[in-house]
Order: sequence, then C-alpha cells, then structure tokens
Amino acid sequence: MISVSMVGANTYQVVVEGTDETEHRVIMGSDYYKHLSRGEFTHEWVLVQVFRVLLEHDACASIPVEFDLEEFIGGDVEIESKIAAHLAP
Repeated sequence: MISVSMVGANTYQVVVEGTDETEHRVIMGSDYYKHLSRGEFTHEWVLVQVFRVLLEHDACASIPVEFDLEEFIGGDVEIESKIAAHLAP
C-alpha cells in the first residue's frame, strides 16, 4: 500500500508499506504537477501513481529517501507516459 500526505508547501511524505516499509519525502512543484496530471487529479493521487510506476521499474530501496520529483524523473518519456496511462480514466 502507498500512502501520501502533505507535510509542507509542495512537499509530501510517501510511505510504501510492505515487507520493508520505506518513507520518502518528495517535492512536487505545481508546474510539474500540472504537467503530469493536467490538474485533473489530487496531488496525492498523482504521487501514488508515480510510486506505482517507479516500483514497477525498481525496488523500493532504489528510490531516494528525499527527492524533487521533476529532477528525478522529469524528461523520462517512458516513465511519464506510464504515469499518464495510470492516470487515464
């Protein structure tokens, strides 16, 4: 299970539960949020989908504990298109 909560302006705590629970602090700027979601979904839902895509590619341990989302995946067309697919109705 992936849970997301806002902890500051554009800053979120993401908890990935499982065998080894991990916590991540993620910055998602408003422009990048709009780029990923077209403003159609909550920030939290976008981050849940982002983590689902990241976990499909890598083990949770390879996802940084703290990162700016745009710096981490911005411009990666494959990952961004998979996120868009997860967000599609």
